[in-house]
Formats: sequence, structure tokens, C-alpha cells
Amino acid sequence: MVNKFDFGIIGSGPAGFTSALLAAEKGLKVILFEKDKIGGVCLNKGCIPTKTIMHSAELYKDIKSAESIGIVANDVNFDFAKVMERKNKVVEILRNALTKNLQSKGVQIIEGEAKVIAEKTIEANGETYFCEKIIMATGSEPKALRGLEYDHKFILNSDDLFEMKEAPKSVVIIGAGAEGIEWARIFKDIDVDVTVVEATGKVLSIADDEVSKYVERLFKMRKIGLKLSTTVEKIENKKVTLSNGEILEPDFVLVAIGRTPNKPEANGKVIHLGDACGQLMLANFGMYQARALMSETPFDNVFIPSVVYGIPEIAWIGANEQDLPAGSYQKSVLPIRTLGKAHCDNDIDGFIKVLSYDNKIIGAHIISKEASAMIHQFAIAMQNEISIEDLKQVCFAHPTYSEGVYESILAL
Repeated sequence: MVNKFDFGIIGSGPAGFTSALLAAEKGLKVILFEKDKIGGVCLNKGCIPTKTIMHSAELYKDIKSAESIGIVANDVNFDFAKVMERKNKVVEILRNALTKNLQSKGVQIIEGEAKVIAEKTIEANGETYFCEKIIMATGSEPKALRGLEYDHKFILNSDDLFEMKEAPKSVVIIGAGAEGIEWARIFKDIDVDVTVVEATGKVLSIADDEVSKYVERLFKMRKIGLKLSTTVEKIENKKVTLSNGEILEPDFVLVAIGRTPNKPEANGKVIHLGDACGQLMLANFGMYQARALMSETPFDNVFIPSVVYGIPEIAWIGANEQDLPAGSYQKSVLPIRTLGKAHCDNDIDGFIKVLSYDNKIIGAHIISKEASAMIHQFAIAMQNEISIEDLKQVCFAHPTYSEGVYESILAL
């Protein structure tokens, strides 16, 4: 029997499964290889489990602090084991649904490690498969710090956190990027003492400067320890020595300095998608790449929104102000506290910042509850080159956070 396919896809994360589904919907014969679990990092060890745990932690925090809005709750406990159990159930539900969807479209799934051994040829589990096109969507893995290699007991990466049996009392997080911010939020919400150590002088270094400075203030308001322009010099006997001379003794250290692409050797032509490209390591970027590939259309990653689930949420798209020449743009900044809905919800921190040029939006930056939803209003406008004057004609509902989008556009 000769195993021949139109597409051979290695890796079943967002880029891989999107490619498989779209190719199958076009009537192509598709085979998908996965050496671990269907769904890749995002579903099993990233976006989904993190946000599931985060929801429980946020609800716990909100209930404890609800007296100011007229709710008194005594003896509120965070059952870590049950939270992790729910996390596992959510992941399993979504993984099973994805598997059934792939199978219903006729995608053949092979469990096992796959290798590209020759042109248009994949080997897995001792079998050989001939594929006209091969997509390598092999994802990424946590970066390690030289000299502070993971022991998965005291020095952990984000993958290790999903195997925790109980919450720590204190933690040091190395890295103030998206991953570090999100885990700092989770741990702080459940009463863990958190210190974040960042080698650069800026929180969320890829973000707009105004966003970074505001997030730094939020850290201080929430009493999250923040050590900027600081490194970890050494770790010995569960003692963490910082470059400023401080010695910390946490329950463990989380290294959250990003991810590195997995690029297995390929003895033939392959198409790299998703994290394996080493560009934007975002699930939505990988899925966008897959859609562009299957529809044979170009794409521009300037229109890819980014979201960080801090307290409150952080989202942006397009240009950062510090990267624009002075005097070459217009700008508006709307404090979230000006919105009625923010006061109703007791969530008044943040702002909406819009950058424009020649009657078009070129960048938007939001710190706010529901920022992850609002940013897409700017994405639609930018992707379709809708003028600011046309956007001013849109009617927004009241009271909503999205009114802030409208108000920020009116101010340009």
C-alpha cells in the first residue's frame, strides 16, 4: 500500500490544525502527525490552561475584595487541586472536540514522531508517507537561561506549572514579558508573594512605552515586587542572588523569558508555520499564516493584534509611539475612568491610546477590562483602511467599554 497525500502536516497546534482543516475542506487528502497531544502548546500547555487557571484566580480575588461593592464573603478558599482538575477537564473537552473536527473532515491523524527523510517524504512509526507539500508546524519550547538550566523542581518553566500539586507561598519570576506578567497576575490573585526580575529597564519591552510605564505602576499598586535592570546572578541551595546584591528565598523560580522555535532537521523542502517560524509566537499569527497559505493570499503581520492578560488586560496593534518620527502622527489618550461602564464594574484602571496618520489609524494600545475584545475593532479598521471620519459615523452602545474606542477616535 502506497501512502500518498496532498499535504503532510507535522504538528497539530494552531498553525497545523488550521492548515489541516482548510486543506481538507478544499477536498485535498491530508495527513497530520503529532508526537504529543492534539492541539499543540496553545491548547495543552499554553493559552487555554493558563486562562482557565487565571479565571479561577481572578474570581477568588474578586470575591475576597467584594465588600466595597456590597458583597461580604467569609472563609473564601482557593482549592488548588480542584482548580487544576477543572483546567484538565477544559483542555480535554477542547482537545476531543478538535480531534473529532479533524476526523470529520477526513484528516488522517498519526500519533508519533515524524521526520522528513527525503523530498516529499515523511517517516513515522516505521511507515513512509509521500506528500506533495509538507508543512512543519512543530511549535516551540521554553527558552532556558545559560547557567540556570531547568531542574523542573526549583527552577521551572511554564510547562512545569501545569503539574503543580499546590500553590507556592512565594515565587521569583525571571522575565517581565507576556508570560511573566500573566503568571505574576495569577499568583498574586491567590495570595502568593511575587517578585519579578527583568534584565531590561522596561516591563513588557516590546510594547508602547506608555503602556509599559502604566503596567509598572499597576505592579506597584498590587504590591508585586519588580526588579528592573536586574539579573539573577546565581541560584544555590534554593537561594536566589540578584545582581543588585539581594538574596531571595522563594518556593521556586519560574523562568519566563519567551520561547524558542522547534525546527527539526528536514531532508527536503518544507513550509514552516506558526512558532516554528521564529517570528510572532502567537496562536492567532500561526492560524493567520495557515489561512493565507491555503487561500494563496499575502499577509502583513502589522495587523496582528497582541493581547496580554494582565490586570487589567493589555492589547495592542500596529505602531508604537516611540518608533514614530516626532511630529509625524496624531495621538489621543482616553482614560478608562471616563467611561460609565468602568465605574459600574469597579474597574477604572487603564487607557485607550490611538495613533493616526493621514486620516487612518496606524496604532492602538489598550489597558482595560475587555481590552482583548476591543482591540479587534481597531484591527478591522486598520485591515480595511477605514478612515477616521468614517469611523466617527459608527454608533456605539451605552454603557460599554467600546464607547472608549469611539471617544478616542473622536479626539483625533
